[in-house]
Amino acid sequence: MSTFRILVVDDEEDLCDILQYNLEKDGYIVDIAYSAEDALKKDLTQYNLFLLDVMMGAMSGFKLGSMLKKDETTSHIPIIFITAKDTETDTLTGFTIGADDYITKPYSVKEVVARVRVVLKRTTEQKDGTPMSKDKILRFEQLFVNLTTKTTLIDKQEINLTKKEFEILSLLMSQPNNVFSREDILQQVWNNADVTDRTIDVNITRLRKKIEPYDKNVVTRLGYGYCFETSN
Repeated sequence: MSTFRILVVDDEEDLCDILQYNLEKDGYIVDIAYSAEDALKKDLTQYNLFLLDVMMGAMSGFKLGSMLKKDETTSHIPIIFITAKDTETDTLTGFTIGADDYITKPYSVKEVVARVRVVLKRTTEQKDGTPMSKDKILRFEQLFVNLTTKTTLIDKQEINLTKKEFEILSLLMSQPNNVFSREDILQQVWNNADVTDRTIDVNITRLRKKIEPYDKNVVTRLGYGYCFETSN
């Protein structure tokens, strides 16, 4: 069974139902949004592929696709546009935005499923067939920690963390609400180097100042250690 998760965005409910049924039959996990605005309310970083209709309500699929490609947290996720707009200009617009494929209506559902397979294979495997490395991102609300690029974003603004601050935040966010003792942090961040508890505390203090308003999520458990709490 595939673990790929796909988001279908189309204002035609019947077409969404048909696509969802056939893609799930092929082994995918499929979510539906009936408008670009509804799609933006979801955690878009969880998806492996977006299937976007172009002609929707206030926000078009082209606009949504452009937003997804400009956002560091979703720019790597492939997009297939499905639309009745089949002029050369429209097709070029889709590919200029960064689409991986472009399917025009009316379409064969089998063709859509086949193209989904091809795009996912191309974007998740290297030439030798081994899985392609992907950005791994930890997220809480609008706080993003990219473990691949070693960057931290809050409301899409990059936060300048030191190496140790980044590693502490990554460790705490990797297991939300789990308490890490100072010994745990010392072992995993400093590799058991000869540093004092005070060094850990100072780095935690500096980290909190830099990640406001999420500083309150880095919680001290007296006598135990630290955790990244998500239930505040």
